[in-house]
Amino acid sequence: MSLTRGNFGGRANVWTVAKNTWEKGLTYAYRDRKNKKRNFRALWIQRINAAARLEGLSYSQLMGLLHKAGIEINRKVLADLAMNQPQAFKAIVDKVK
Repeated sequence: MSLTRGNFGGRANVWTVAKNTWEKGLTYAYRDRKNKKRNFRALWIQRINAAARLEGLSYSQLMGLLHKAGIEINRKVLADLAMNQPQAFKAIVDKVK
């Protein structure tokens, strides 16, 4: 019952309803751990694409050039560079052009 603390009405204090609420919460938690990874990857791609457009490339062109040049940098780091250190991102883009 302590695991359903904070729920409204019977969801917090009626055993069968609380048990069902708790089990459903576990399925949401499992699902959303996967969705969180998906959402962050999409965010990184959007940020990289926006920064790449400023340099005259699309996201897919940039990633293709990075792969061809043999530069292995993941999307998380690339998006962070694009947001916080645009000069470093520009240097990477200039290197692959």
